[in-house]
Amino acid sequence: MLDPDKEEMASGEPFAECRREIDKHYNTTALVLQGGGALGSYQAGVAEVLHEADITIDWVAGISIGAINSALIAGNPPEKRVERMREFWERVTSRVHWPHIPDGDDIRAAYNQAASMAVMTFGVPGFFAPRFPPPMMQPAGSSAAMSFYDTAPLKTTLEELVDFDRINDGPMRLSVGAVNVRSGNFTYFDSAYRKIGPEHIMASGALPPGFPPVEIEGELYWDGGLVSNTPLSYIIDSGQYDGTLVFQVDLFSARGPRPRTLQDVSEREKDIRFSSRTRLNTNMFRRMQEARQAVGKLLDNLPEEMHDTPEVKRLKTFGLKASVNVFHLIYRRKLYDQAFKDYEFSRNTMVDHWQAGASAMRRTLRHADWFAPPDPEVGFVTHDVDRDAED
Repeated sequence: MLDPDKEEMASGEPFAECRREIDKHYNTTALVLQGGGALGSYQAGVAEVLHEADITIDWVAGISIGAINSALIAGNPPEKRVERMREFWERVTSRVHWPHIPDGDDIRAAYNQAASMAVMTFGVPGFFAPRFPPPMMQPAGSSAAMSFYDTAPLKTTLEELVDFDRINDGPMRLSVGAVNVRSGNFTYFDSAYRKIGPEHIMASGALPPGFPPVEIEGELYWDGGLVSNTPLSYIIDSGQYDGTLVFQVDLFSARGPRPRTLQDVSEREKDIRFSSRTRLNTNMFRRMQEARQAVGKLLDNLPEEMHDTPEVKRLKTFGLKASVNVFHLIYRRKLYDQAFKDYEFSRNTMVDHWQAGASAMRRTLRHADWFAPPDPEVGFVTHDVDRDAED
């Protein structure tokens, strides 16, 4: 699963320069993984290059397939992470592997649609299987009556490939998002505060009506992507302001071409719905940080006698100075992509996605200067190698 950029970057010197910048300027390095089903092998490609670069991840947060990739990363020692991710992605794409696909995006799209239909009919090995009898014939109130597929195979896969003792006792923090079915509130299961098991990962990816809700401590949970498909805000809201580096890996792009057919409309709607407006969130956080910096400067210039007033004490909690650097990597659609791209689990497409993620990460690591801390006047900066090239 190598892409053409690998040989060019094999010397590791650009990696070493990036590592020096990270070690010098950042206290926390976070990997943030969006949901997106079959597109998730793009994230595995990103993680593979981060491993090659020997960049230490302190905190990984994910939604849905991002939660599964996060568990594979946090639940294995560094030397086994890529191997375990490859085992997972080869297992779930073992049903459909085309030995040869003729050239042409239309032909490839037809092959991929056939693969997606196979998934809908037979499920995905090691992930989910169709229910029999179907949910309409199951007892009301049971999980079997609330979904078309059974995700018991995923539990077995997670228990085999993920060391949950390492997640709960290891050096890397893991956070996965889910939605409480009863209240509709968003919840994060965070290894910093609670013990994490397979059920928490499965809850984050329980997208209805395909997958059943997962019961945890008497409450039912669905896929976190129903509320927000991007865990970046959780990292930021957790107060990680001083010296934080974030690799944000999105699988749906808010930007896209004008649709021309109903198929295009369906794909574009899904992109917009699940992109979670990451760029909007980062812009809002940048403006918030500018306000924080201004408050901090104001507080520095206040007379000493005013520092003990209740109003100033409250402002001090808001005026925290920050240094946050976000690298935003986004899966860029292929011409053969269609609305079924998030459940098209063919081996060919998985390899394409994996290589695209690896390539995007290597291109990012060529910009060692981007790893310098942001301007102190702002305290926040976002980099996107593909978008910056477009702009």
